[in-house]
Amino acid sequence: MIEMNKTAIGIAAGVAGTLFIGYCIYFDKKRRNDPEYKKKVRERRRRNKKTGAAKSGIPNLNDHEAIERYFLQEIQQGETLIARGDFDSGVEHLANAIVVCGQPARLLQVLQSSLPAQVFAMLIVKMQEFGNRAAEGNDGPISLGQSSGQPLDGAKIIESSSGAIIDDLE
Repeated sequence: MIEMNKTAIGIAAGVAGTLFIGYCIYFDKKRRNDPEYKKKVRERRRRNKKTGAAKSGIPNLNDHEAIERYFLQEIQQGETLIARGDFDSGVEHLANAIVVCGQPARLLQVLQSSLPAQVFAMLIVKMQEFGNRAAEGNDGPISLGQSSGQPLDGAKIIESSSGAIIDDLE
């Protein structure tokens, strides 16, 4: 009798899963065939093309959901790249996440405890480069790529706070 109940439960779960997937497919097709949906997608693409949001990768700062998606995407990409050993690209993605983060100091504390000291030092240098460019009045789009600016003066601070030596990063 117990064996029959397990079989019935398995069959019921399979049927329920199949019905759910069918439900999702049906409504996705219905949504995609809706003319209003197509208009909304075209309008969103035009708006992104005009603002250049698709090129820079930085979301509309007034759209909380877009910022959240971007933040999570950048954190995930940064962690993945650092795990693969691509520290420069990983740090750049983490720095992008810090820029849009609502509580950057808290995020930096978490990253300091979870990242190797050298990688965290690279992240601080990247954030200082961004801060230096912002202080110089760069009105262009936010970009955390390589800076053509002057050398950083904060190397001593990074060395004492994270225990890493900046000269070893190059």
